[in-house]
Amino acid sequence: MTTTGRRALLTAGVSAAATAVLAGCTSEAPGPRRPSAAELEAERVARAEAALRLRSVTASRTLLERYDATLAAHPALAPRLAPLRRSVAAHAKALGEGGTTVRPATATPSAAPASATTSPDPTPAPVTGDPLAALEELAAAERTAADAHTAALVTAPPEYARLLASVAAAGAAHTYLLTEGARA
Repeated sequence: MTTTGRRALLTAGVSAAATAVLAGCTSEAPGPRRPSAAELEAERVARAEAALRLRSVTASRTLLERYDATLAAHPALAPRLAPLRRSVAAHAKALGEGGTTVRPATATPSAAPASATTSPDPTPAPVTGDPLAALEELAAAERTAADAHTAALVTAPPEYARLLASVAAAGAAHTYLLTEGARA
């Protein structure tokens, strides 16, 4: 075989290999790629965490609305309630960091937990005209939020659980300051 023959054979071989590679790259796939079990589990965990964050943020925002309503009804309580309100606002912000929504990797809208789609009551409960009773109601709202954060500890990932525990402890302290602390 001559040099020209070898070059022609080599060129033909390279062309055939390139054609085979390109054909393999452009052939139609049998369908969309199915997520692996690990991907599905990661998505489930992310959805559960997003639902947990949404519930926690909602509880704190509802409490914050209660503070705002109480302050609007009883402006004379502002010196006492303003620091607690600022704390609750910081908690709501901290609990919401990291997002409360998850983009699904699969096209199964039914996979989202029902609690993730619920929204808080748009109208807060009316505040009583008696300032002491209003403080008691606010303390009860603090207790409810703290209990919700404590209950969420069981399913929270470690980092978020530490935050929830801190917020729940602060809520217990706020409850004390709103009730027993006023008598001391």
